[in-house]
Amino acid sequence: MLDSAMDPLSSVVTLLKPSVSISKMVEAGGQWLVERHDMASPFYCAMVEGQCRLHITGRDPVTLSAGDFVLIPQLRGFTMTSEVPPPPQVPRLPLETGPGKFRLGAAEVPVDMRALVGHCRFDTPARGLLVSLLPQMIHVSDHNRLTALVPVIHEETRADRPGREMILERLLEVLLIEALRSGPAATLPPGLLRGLSDPHLSGALHRIHAETGGPLSVSQLAKAAGLSRSGFFERFRRQVGRAPMEYATEWRMAVAKTLLRQGGLTNAEIAQKVGYGSASAFGLAFVRHEGLSPGAFANKGGG
Repeated sequence: MLDSAMDPLSSVVTLLKPSVSISKMVEAGGQWLVERHDMASPFYCAMVEGQCRLHITGRDPVTLSAGDFVLIPQLRGFTMTSEVPPPPQVPRLPLETGPGKFRLGAAEVPVDMRALVGHCRFDTPARGLLVSLLPQMIHVSDHNRLTALVPVIHEETRADRPGREMILERLLEVLLIEALRSGPAATLPPGLLRGLSDPHLSGALHRIHAETGGPLSVSQLAKAAGLSRSGFFERFRRQVGRAPMEYATEWRMAVAKTLLRQGGLTNAEIAQKVGYGSASAFGLAFVRHEGLSPGAFANKGGG
Protein backbone atom coordinates (compact mmCIF):
# COMPACT_ATOMS: atom_id res chain seq x y z
CA MET A 1 0.00 0.00 0.00
CA LEU A 2 1.29 3.52 0.72
CA ASP A 3 4.33 4.51 2.71
CA SER A 4 3.51 7.47 4.96
CA ALA A 5 6.97 8.91 4.23
CA MET A 6 6.10 9.28 0.51
CA ASP A 7 5.78 12.78 -0.89
CA PRO A 8 2.39 13.68 -2.46
CA LEU A 9 3.44 13.13 -6.08
CA SER A 10 4.93 9.71 -5.32
CA SER A 11 1.85 8.68 -3.35
CA VAL A 12 -0.49 9.65 -6.21
CA VAL A 13 1.59 7.76 -8.81
CA THR A 14 1.84 4.70 -6.53
CA LEU A 15 -1.93 4.69 -6.03
CA LEU A 16 -2.44 4.91 -9.81
CA LYS A 17 -0.69 1.51 -10.23
CA PRO A 18 0.46 2.04 -13.83
CA SER A 19 1.03 -0.91 -16.14
CA VAL A 20 2.03 -1.11 -19.81
CA SER A 21 -0.62 -2.11 -22.34
CA ILE A 22 1.21 -1.18 -25.58
CA SER A 23 4.82 -0.23 -26.28
CA LYS A 24 6.04 0.16 -29.84
CA MET A 25 8.67 1.70 -32.07
CA VAL A 26 6.99 3.75 -34.81
CA GLU A 27 8.96 4.57 -37.96
CA ALA A 28 7.67 6.81 -40.73
CA GLY A 29 8.74 8.28 -44.02
CA GLY A 30 7.28 10.71 -46.51
CA GLN A 31 3.71 11.91 -45.95
CA TRP A 32 1.72 9.95 -43.40
CA LEU A 33 -1.07 10.27 -40.88
CA VAL A 34 -2.44 8.15 -38.05
CA GLU A 35 -5.44 9.04 -35.91
CA ARG A 36 -7.50 7.52 -33.10
CA HIS A 37 -10.61 8.93 -31.47
CA ASP A 38 -11.78 5.96 -29.42
CA MET A 39 -9.21 5.93 -26.64
CA ALA A 40 -9.21 6.47 -22.90
CA SER A 41 -5.71 5.67 -21.74
CA PRO A 42 -2.48 7.30 -20.59
CA PHE A 43 -0.08 7.94 -23.47
CA TYR A 44 3.59 8.81 -23.78
CA CYS A 45 5.88 9.41 -26.74
CA ALA A 46 9.64 9.85 -26.93
CA MET A 47 10.93 11.23 -30.23
CA VAL A 48 14.09 9.44 -31.34
CA GLU A 49 14.63 10.99 -34.78
CA GLY A 50 13.01 13.56 -37.06
CA GLN A 51 9.85 15.59 -36.52
CA CYS A 52 6.08 15.20 -36.58
CA ARG A 53 2.91 17.07 -35.69
CA LEU A 54 0.77 15.87 -32.78
CA HIS A 55 -2.79 17.09 -32.34
CA ILE A 56 -4.47 15.97 -29.12
CA THR A 57 -8.25 16.32 -29.07
CA GLY A 58 -9.15 19.59 -27.37
CA ARG A 59 -5.64 21.09 -27.56
CA ASP A 60 -3.59 23.10 -30.05
CA PRO A 61 -1.28 21.03 -32.29
CA VAL A 62 2.39 20.79 -31.30
CA THR A 63 5.51 19.99 -33.28
CA LEU A 64 7.62 17.20 -31.80
CA SER A 65 11.33 16.96 -32.59
CA ALA A 66 14.08 14.49 -31.72
CA GLY A 67 14.68 14.60 -27.96
CA ASP A 68 11.10 15.66 -27.13
CA PHE A 69 8.95 13.74 -24.67
CA VAL A 70 5.17 13.98 -24.28
CA LEU A 71 3.01 12.55 -21.51
CA ILE A 72 -0.80 12.70 -21.54
CA PRO A 73 -2.31 11.12 -18.38
CA GLN A 74 -5.71 10.64 -20.05
CA LEU A 75 -5.71 10.50 -23.84
CA ARG A 76 -9.10 10.54 -25.58
CA GLY A 77 -8.04 10.96 -29.18
CA PHE A 78 -5.18 12.20 -31.30
CA THR A 79 -3.87 12.79 -34.80
CA MET A 80 -0.18 12.40 -35.58
CA THR A 81 1.12 13.39 -39.01
CA SER A 82 4.23 14.15 -41.00
CA GLU A 83 5.12 17.85 -41.02
CA VAL A 84 3.21 18.12 -44.30
CA PRO A 85 0.07 15.98 -43.91
CA PRO A 86 -0.87 13.62 -46.74
CA PRO A 87 -3.93 14.05 -48.96
CA PRO A 88 -7.12 12.40 -47.62
CA GLN A 89 -6.91 9.27 -49.79
CA VAL A 90 -3.56 8.11 -48.38
CA PRO A 91 -3.91 4.92 -46.23
CA ARG A 92 -3.78 5.76 -42.53
CA LEU A 93 -3.23 2.42 -40.85
CA PRO A 94 0.29 1.57 -39.67
CA LEU A 95 1.97 -1.56 -41.02
CA GLU A 96 3.41 -3.94 -38.42
CA THR A 97 6.93 -4.82 -39.55
CA GLY A 98 8.02 -6.84 -36.51
CA PRO A 99 7.23 -7.41 -32.83
CA GLY A 100 6.50 -3.99 -31.35
CA LYS A 101 7.57 -2.23 -34.56
CA PHE A 102 5.31 -0.30 -36.94
CA ARG A 103 5.80 1.62 -40.18
CA LEU A 104 3.85 4.66 -41.41
CA GLY A 105 3.97 6.09 -44.91
CA ALA A 106 4.94 4.54 -48.23
CA ALA A 107 7.27 1.56 -47.76
CA GLU A 108 9.61 2.71 -50.55
CA VAL A 109 10.25 6.11 -48.91
CA PRO A 110 13.26 6.29 -46.55
CA VAL A 111 12.47 6.52 -42.82
CA ASP A 112 12.86 10.08 -41.52
CA MET A 113 10.98 9.84 -38.19
CA ARG A 114 11.31 7.39 -35.31
CA ALA A 115 9.40 7.52 -32.03
CA LEU A 116 8.87 5.22 -29.08
CA VAL A 117 5.17 5.25 -28.22
CA GLY A 118 3.49 3.72 -25.21
CA HIS A 119 -0.03 3.33 -23.85
CA CYS A 120 -0.61 2.19 -20.28
CA ARG A 121 -3.37 1.52 -17.78
CA PHE A 122 -4.00 2.93 -14.33
CA ASP A 123 -5.22 -0.02 -12.32
CA THR A 124 -6.95 1.92 -9.57
CA PRO A 125 -10.60 2.47 -8.67
CA ALA A 126 -9.74 6.15 -7.99
CA ARG A 127 -8.41 6.73 -11.51
CA GLY A 128 -10.70 9.68 -12.34
CA LEU A 129 -9.84 11.66 -9.22
CA LEU A 130 -6.10 11.03 -9.37
CA VAL A 131 -5.82 11.90 -13.07
CA SER A 132 -7.75 15.13 -12.42
CA LEU A 133 -4.95 16.25 -10.08
CA LEU A 134 -2.39 16.07 -12.91
CA PRO A 135 -1.77 18.33 -15.92
CA GLN A 136 -3.58 17.32 -19.11
CA MET A 137 -0.29 17.28 -21.00
CA ILE A 138 3.45 17.45 -20.28
CA HIS A 139 5.79 18.34 -23.15
CA VAL A 140 9.52 18.65 -22.47
CA SER A 141 12.62 18.79 -24.65
CA ASP A 142 16.11 17.34 -24.23
CA HIS A 143 15.35 15.59 -20.94
CA ASN A 144 17.97 12.85 -20.96
CA ARG A 145 16.55 10.85 -18.05
CA LEU A 146 13.14 10.56 -19.71
CA THR A 147 14.46 9.66 -23.13
CA ALA A 148 16.69 7.03 -21.52
CA LEU A 149 13.81 5.44 -19.58
CA VAL A 150 11.46 4.87 -22.53
CA PRO A 151 13.77 2.46 -24.46
CA VAL A 152 14.26 0.42 -21.26
CA ILE A 153 10.47 0.09 -20.88
CA HIS A 154 10.16 -0.87 -24.56
CA GLU A 155 12.88 -3.51 -24.21
CA GLU A 156 11.31 -4.96 -21.05
CA THR A 157 7.88 -5.31 -22.72
CA ARG A 158 9.49 -7.37 -25.49
CA ALA A 159 11.28 -9.76 -23.11
CA ASP A 160 9.75 -12.64 -21.16
CA ARG A 161 11.93 -12.53 -18.07
CA PRO A 162 11.20 -13.25 -14.40
CA GLY A 163 9.86 -10.22 -12.53
CA ARG A 164 8.78 -8.52 -15.75
CA GLU A 165 5.49 -7.09 -14.42
CA MET A 166 7.06 -5.68 -11.27
CA ILE A 167 9.96 -4.15 -13.22
CA LEU A 168 7.56 -2.53 -15.69
CA GLU A 169 5.37 -1.12 -12.91
CA ARG A 170 8.40 0.42 -11.19
CA LEU A 171 9.80 1.78 -14.45
CA LEU A 172 6.46 3.38 -15.29
CA GLU A 173 6.23 4.91 -11.81
CA VAL A 174 9.68 6.46 -12.29
CA LEU A 175 8.76 7.64 -15.81
CA LEU A 176 5.55 9.30 -14.61
CA ILE A 177 7.19 11.01 -11.64
CA GLU A 178 10.13 12.20 -13.75
CA ALA A 179 7.80 13.55 -16.45
CA LEU A 180 5.37 15.21 -14.05
CA ARG A 181 8.06 17.02 -12.11
CA SER A 182 9.90 18.16 -15.25
CA GLY A 183 7.43 20.80 -16.43
CA PRO A 184 7.97 24.48 -15.53
CA ALA A 185 5.82 25.37 -12.51
CA ALA A 186 4.83 28.76 -13.93
CA THR A 187 2.90 27.17 -16.82
CA LEU A 188 1.13 24.44 -14.83
CA PRO A 189 -2.66 24.52 -14.51
CA PRO A 190 -4.26 24.38 -11.03
CA GLY A 191 -3.59 20.97 -9.52
CA LEU A 192 -1.24 18.97 -7.36
CA LEU A 193 1.98 19.97 -9.16
CA ARG A 194 1.18 23.67 -9.03
CA GLY A 195 0.35 23.36 -5.35
CA LEU A 196 3.63 21.57 -4.66
CA SER A 197 5.54 24.35 -6.43
CA ASP A 198 4.08 26.90 -3.98
CA PRO A 199 6.36 27.10 -0.91
CA HIS A 200 3.42 27.98 1.33
CA LEU A 201 1.26 25.06 0.20
CA SER A 202 3.84 22.32 -0.27
CA GLY A 203 4.02 21.52 3.46
CA ALA A 204 0.23 21.41 3.75
CA LEU A 205 -0.02 18.98 0.83
CA HIS A 206 2.70 16.80 2.34
CA ARG A 207 0.74 16.70 5.59
CA ILE A 208 -2.54 15.79 3.87
CA HIS A 209 -0.87 12.87 2.10
CA ALA A 210 1.32 11.71 4.99
CA GLU A 211 -1.31 11.90 7.73
CA THR A 212 -4.20 10.16 5.99
CA GLY A 213 -5.48 8.70 9.24
CA GLY A 214 -5.00 11.75 11.47
CA PRO A 215 -7.20 14.74 12.28
CA LEU A 216 -6.96 17.68 9.90
CA SER A 217 -8.50 21.14 9.79
CA VAL A 218 -8.06 24.24 7.66
CA SER A 219 -6.72 26.07 10.72
CA GLN A 220 -4.02 23.43 11.31
CA LEU A 221 -2.99 23.45 7.66
CA ALA A 222 -2.98 27.25 7.52
CA LYS A 223 -0.74 27.42 10.58
CA ALA A 224 1.70 24.95 9.01
CA ALA A 225 1.69 27.07 5.85
CA GLY A 226 2.37 30.29 7.77
CA LEU A 227 -0.79 31.94 6.45
CA SER A 228 -4.04 33.20 7.88
CA ARG A 229 -6.94 30.81 7.64
CA SER A 230 -8.69 32.83 4.91
CA GLY A 231 -5.44 33.51 3.05
CA PHE A 232 -4.53 29.83 3.07
CA PHE A 233 -8.00 28.76 1.96
CA GLU A 234 -8.04 31.11 -1.04
CA ARG A 235 -4.45 30.35 -2.02
CA PHE A 236 -5.01 26.59 -1.83
CA ARG A 237 -8.19 26.78 -3.90
CA ARG A 238 -6.51 28.98 -6.50
CA GLN A 239 -3.37 26.86 -6.83
CA VAL A 240 -4.76 23.35 -6.38
CA GLY A 241 -8.22 23.89 -7.85
CA ARG A 242 -10.07 22.57 -4.79
CA ALA A 243 -10.80 23.75 -1.26
CA PRO A 244 -8.34 22.26 1.28
CA MET A 245 -10.76 19.92 3.05
CA GLU A 246 -12.39 18.92 -0.23
CA TYR A 247 -8.94 17.88 -1.45
CA ALA A 248 -8.18 16.05 1.82
CA THR A 249 -11.50 14.18 1.69
CA GLU A 250 -11.01 13.19 -1.95
CA TRP A 251 -7.52 11.90 -1.22
CA ARG A 252 -8.74 9.86 1.76
CA MET A 253 -11.56 8.40 -0.30
CA ALA A 254 -9.06 7.45 -3.03
CA VAL A 255 -7.04 5.55 -0.41
CA ALA A 256 -10.22 3.98 1.00
CA LYS A 257 -11.37 2.79 -2.43
CA THR A 258 -7.99 1.18 -3.03
CA LEU A 259 -8.11 -0.59 0.35
CA LEU A 260 -11.66 -1.79 -0.30
CA ARG A 261 -10.67 -3.25 -3.64
CA GLN A 262 -7.61 -4.96 -2.16
CA GLY A 263 -9.73 -6.61 0.54
CA GLY A 264 -8.46 -8.11 3.78
CA LEU A 265 -9.44 -5.21 6.05
CA THR A 266 -12.69 -4.54 7.89
CA ASN A 267 -14.54 -1.27 7.46
CA ALA A 268 -13.45 -0.31 10.97
CA GLU A 269 -9.80 -0.84 10.05
CA ILE A 270 -10.16 1.16 6.85
CA ALA A 271 -11.99 3.90 8.75
CA GLN A 272 -9.02 4.24 11.08
CA LYS A 273 -6.57 4.43 8.18
CA VAL A 274 -8.47 7.26 6.47
CA GLY A 275 -9.29 9.41 9.48
CA TYR A 276 -12.77 8.34 10.62
CA GLY A 277 -13.55 7.43 14.21
CA SER A 278 -15.81 4.48 13.44
CA ALA A 279 -17.00 2.20 10.67
CA SER A 280 -20.41 3.91 10.68
CA ALA A 281 -18.90 7.41 10.31
CA PHE A 282 -16.75 6.15 7.46
CA GLY A 283 -19.72 4.41 5.84
CA LEU A 284 -21.83 7.57 5.91
CA ALA A 285 -19.00 9.66 4.46
CA PHE A 286 -18.33 7.07 1.76
CA VAL A 287 -21.99 6.96 0.71
CA ARG A 288 -22.06 10.76 0.58
CA HIS A 289 -18.95 10.83 -1.60
CA GLU A 290 -19.47 7.79 -3.82
CA GLY A 291 -23.24 7.23 -3.84
CA LEU A 292 -23.01 3.65 -2.53
CA SER A 293 -21.86 1.89 0.63
CA PRO A 294 -18.30 0.58 1.13
CA GLY A 295 -19.63 -2.99 0.99
CA ALA A 296 -21.49 -2.39 -2.28
CA PHE A 297 -18.40 -0.74 -3.74
CA ALA A 298 -16.20 -3.69 -2.75
CA ASN A 299 -18.74 -6.23 -4.07
CA LYS A 300 -18.87 -4.64 -7.51
CA GLY A 301 -15.11 -5.01 -7.86
CA GLY A 302 -14.15 -1.44 -7.01
CA GLY A 303 -14.83 -0.14 -10.51
